[in-house]
Parts: sequence; C-alpha cells; structure tokens
Amino acid sequence: MGVIRESDLIESIAEALQYISYYHPTDFISAMTSAWEREENPGAKAAMAQILVNSRMCAMGRRPICQDTGAANIHVKIGVQAKTDFTRSLQEICDEGTRQGYQRDTNPLRASVVVDPFGTRKNSGDNTPCMLTVEMVAGDKIDVEVAAKGGGSENKSKFTTLNPSGNVADWVVQTVETLGAGWCPPGVLGIGVGGNADKAMALAKQALNEPLDMADLLRRGPSDKTEELRLEIYDRVNALGIGAQGLGGVTTVLDVKIKSFPTHAASLPVGLIPNCAATRHVHFTLDGSGPAEFTPPPMDLYPEILLEKAGEQATKLNLDDLTDEVLATLEPGQTLLVSGTLYTGRDAAHKRMIEMLDRSEPLPVDLKGKAIYYVGPVDAVGDEAIGPAGPTTSTRMDKFTDRILADTGLKVMIGKAERGPVALEAIARHKAAYLIAVGGAAYLVSKAIKAAKPVAFQDLGMEAIYELKVEDMPVTVAVDTQGNSIHITGPAKWRRTPVAAG
Repeated sequence: MGVIRESDLIESIAEALQYISYYHPTDFISAMTSAWEREENPGAKAAMAQILVNSRMCAMGRRPICQDTGAANIHVKIGVQAKTDFTRSLQEICDEGTRQGYQRDTNPLRASVVVDPFGTRKNSGDNTPCMLTVEMVAGDKIDVEVAAKGGGSENKSKFTTLNPSGNVADWVVQTVETLGAGWCPPGVLGIGVGGNADKAMALAKQALNEPLDMADLLRRGPSDKTEELRLEIYDRVNALGIGAQGLGGVTTVLDVKIKSFPTHAASLPVGLIPNCAATRHVHFTLDGSGPAEFTPPPMDLYPEILLEKAGEQATKLNLDDLTDEVLATLEPGQTLLVSGTLYTGRDAAHKRMIEMLDRSEPLPVDLKGKAIYYVGPVDAVGDEAIGPAGPTTSTRMDKFTDRILADTGLKVMIGKAERGPVALEAIARHKAAYLIAVGGAAYLVSKAIKAAKPVAFQDLGMEAIYELKVEDMPVTVAVDTQGNSIHITGPAKWRRTPVAAG
C-alpha cells in the first residue's frame, strides 16, 4: 500500500477543476442529446442545440462551458487505513488544489467566491475557500468528488421539513414550478430525504454526482420505492412544460437523483438542489500510485448539429439602430441575430449607476437607444476578444430596471431566464424589450463578440462595464414592448397532464 502524498491530492484537484470546466460528463452529453432529439418546441430545441454545440466547442478548445465557473465543491472520503504524508489541514490542501486549478494561465477560471458574505463581499481572487465535506470510511484509499457549482442553480436550492405523512413528490413538483428558469434547465434534480436539515441538503448535493440513468430506468421500470419516486417526479416536472431555458417544451429535467437516510420519527426533511445545463463533476481515487488521470469524452458522442441551418430563420437586429418602430416588431419567442454595440452591466454596475443618478451625476456611458448585456465574463486568453460570456440571471436586475429605463433611455436588455412583474411593467411602460441568450452556451456566445474594452467601473473587475462589438449573436425575444413574456406563454402552451394522472 503506497503513501498518498499531499502533492498528489493538490495536483489531482487542480486537474479535476480544469477538466470539468470544459468537459461535460459523458452521461450528461448522452442525456442532453436524447432530449434534443425528442424536443418538439423549436425554440427549446434550438436552445439545447446551442448547449450541445457549445459543449463540443469547449471540449475541443479547452475553455469554460459557462462563464460562471462555479464554487469548488469537494467531497472527500478518506479510508481509515490510508497512509498519507499530509502535514496541513485537509481544508488547506484542497484550497491549494482549488487555487492552482482556477489560476491556470492557459485556461483561467473566474473567481466567484467572496470572503465576507454579509459585509464587504470582497472577492478572494482565487476562488478559495472550496466547499469541503469529509467522510471517514473503510479502506486504504481516498475517494474524491469534485464539482463546480454555479450560482444560478445553487441559488434555487430549497429545504423543507414535511410531516411524516407528507408527499415528497408533491412538494418537489410544486417547488420546481416556482423556481423559474434561472437554474438553466434542462438539468438534473438532486433530492435528499431524511436525516436532519444539514444531512438532507448534503444528500441532495451528493445525489447530483451520481450517474444519469433515467433512460435505463424508463426502459426497465422501477425496482424499489426510490425508483418509483424518481419516475413520478421526472414525469410530473416535465409535464409542467417549463422546457429548456424556460421557453416551454417537452423536457425540463434530464434526470432525478434521490439519496435517503434514516430520520427522526417526527420528521421528514427534504432537500432539493438543481444542477444546470453546465453540469460539471468528476470522481477520482488516490491509492498511493500518484495523481489521478482524467480521460476526455469521445467526440463522437455529440450529434451533428448545424447551427447555421437553424439560424436561417433568424431575424437580423442592428443594436445601433434601436428605434421604437423596430422594437415594436419584435415578438416573444422570435429568434434574432444581433450585431453592433452592446454594453455589459450586472448588479454592482447597476447599483453604482443608480447612486450616480441619485446624485445627479452624469453616467460614464450613454445608454440612450442602446442595449445592455447582463454578463460577468471569464478573462480572455490568446487572441480572444473576451472569454466565455454567457448571460446572468436577469431577475437580479429587476429592482433597477424602471429607473435605468426612465433615466438613461436604454432600449434593450439581454440576460437569461424570466423577468418579474416589476420589470415586466417597466418594460411595457418604457416600450423597451428583453432578449435572452442561452445559459450554458457561454463559449459559443463569446465567439460572436469581436471586440471588448472596459469603459467604466474597472475597479469592479468582472462587474465592470465593457463596450462590446458583436456580430450575429444568437438571442431570443423574451419580452416584447407590450410586456408579453415567453416565459409565461411558453410553459403554458406546453404544459400537459402527467402520465400517472392521465
């Protein structure tokens, strides 16, 4: 039995984080491909096509699948007989692996962890600390699960304690219906049942790392109560009609994974954590023979998809000529290819602009008649104009929308997922429009960005305002100038009665 070295664990974690930043798990590729093949809503099918093409591009170019390269979630199972040369705490060792994984010159990953969650929220700069959980198990090896969890799906995590006679499926389905599209479906639901509050959530997170086998389960049928519950939730959630990116469609979840644990007789704790279309995780084992090795997925797993053919039906939109007449022609669900000038701006930039407007100060950029993109991109490498640059969940900007539209003359916003009632009212009032880019297709989107330069608030890092020059960037009209939303009409159109209830 060899000695498991500290350096081997560090190197393995660093390589794992790089690996999952640009390689989807093979089971996820297969599940997404099957969902794409059977999707009936053209808009949702096009969104899944972008996700698959983006995945293949990232695998070939070794660049991040999503601009939100996630917090590092590391679960370590240490065999009680394992021999190690560790001298530091496991947290310090895993943090060093995370640091090295996120600060790779050839593929820098976005640092998203802030060290003071309710204070200054200063970014750690290297994505540490990692989110570490540890188990001591039988054996002489160390098993490690490494996952990169983005904020969009993590923010949709939910927990409840049902009565012992409560219905888990009912709660999950009702909860998913309230989540909106900010978690970037289609994805996977991780469900933890039992234990206590912290145990149920840990089970839900661990369930997300299990192999996707829903296709096999559907073929052979359930063999126990857990599999019956998986099938029921899978059917009922997909029957909601939410669909890819919330556009309405046949598939909202690719799989439902459930882990359970004994619990108190008076309790039924349930944790729910969704994984998005940028599902990223890998498992490795250290036995003392050296660092882990990772095998890339075969490229022939991907279907042949010609985005150019799909784009033939798209309408061209000039972002430098956003007249009221042009905007009035846009319809929810319409596919566009946008070109011209596009400014970036997320929460921090919006907050600062509002503060400047309150002080009657001129803004550093003129947004009149312009478009803004809610994005926090990855740093560029080589000859890239910008790194992977997928959209941010737009509801985070809802509270700023009316003031920005009223005081700046902004005409178009681009992000991901639905807008809330306050934003919908503001969009209709000011005759603006809201478009969506596909969450989970960040590298693909970045290829439409031909130039990028910071123009304001550079101290905010990825939250700074950039001026982008884009060419044929694919988007979908989500809200028209009347305030009509595809995220309301789409799912309503595709909602159906679940099979079990039919």
